[in-house]
Amino acid sequence: MKKIPVGIIGISGYTGFVLLKILLQHPKFQVNYLANSSGEDTLENIHPALFQVSQHPIVKANAKEAIKQCELLFLALPHQESAKFCKEILDEKPNMKIIDLSADYRLNKENYEANYGPHSDSENLKHAIYGLVEYQRENIKNATLIANPGCYPTASLLGLLPFLPYIDSSIFIDAKSGVSGAGKKLTNTTHYPFINENIFSYNPLKHRHQIEIKEKCSLIGKKGVKINFVPHLTPLTQGMLVSIFATLKEKINPLEILKNQYANDPFIRIRKQSVDVINVRGTNFCDIYAQVLDNDLYVCTSIDNLMRGASSQAIVNANLMFGFQEETGIPIIG
Repeated sequence: MKKIPVGIIGISGYTGFVLLKILLQHPKFQVNYLANSSGEDTLENIHPALFQVSQHPIVKANAKEAIKQCELLFLALPHQESAKFCKEILDEKPNMKIIDLSADYRLNKENYEANYGPHSDSENLKHAIYGLVEYQRENIKNATLIANPGCYPTASLLGLLPFLPYIDSSIFIDAKSGVSGAGKKLTNTTHYPFINENIFSYNPLKHRHQIEIKEKCSLIGKKGVKINFVPHLTPLTQGMLVSIFATLKEKINPLEILKNQYANDPFIRIRKQSVDVINVRGTNFCDIYAQVLDNDLYVCTSIDNLMRGASSQAIVNANLMFGFQEETGIPIIG
């Protein structure tokens, strides 16, 4: 069977690297196009782990060339830059399949512009499907443009959505991420002497992923809630641990609710004890645990922020868009 030709625009970053790492071994997709903003570089120079693994050339991103060579494009570009490129592609070829890993198509226009700035592609924004697989599976299958969820919202929503009918409206989320979530660019807070043996919160109660979680609780969970979200940076490379706290309106068995909700979802694992990051690293799994004390609910989830929080989730979306089993080509052992 002929493989589907795909491309990555934004190959230089961590998510671009992990996308390529999975795609090179995928039985249904063939990498035809790799691009970044400058081009004229080699994979082994940008990602030394690929030395003698792949010699595919890296070119300067060009919408018309990408369309000629691919049936599906992954956009691993910065926020706002991604929307401009996506618009150019879809103006040229409206039925081109695109999976965008930036935030540019995740939120409605009002929420986006309040948190990221002016949106340059409001027309395509109306048609984008939020790619949280367990809740959007059928919509994803028929989509042209997928907004791949953020890592914090993925881990938070998978733990929170099953319990929305049973809890009061105020929810507290304590989230901890590995440093790779901040991207490749060096900053004062990601510099090794600062982050090593250190942990700290940043943008507490005003992080822009807070509105993504709130919006999707309303749209997917059909419930308006108040989200209090506090992210932390930890001295890990990859991994994400999210703790959710809420007040219950009635007695529940939390593990039974989770088992019923995710009975047919291959990448959700319901644990009998609190979860950790080491056992999901390198996979697309989300591990979830929940416990109740009186009327207080505690939910804990773990994912790999670069895999389930970005690249492997994007490829599961791609599998569904082309009618493949969602597990196809996805690593299950870290």
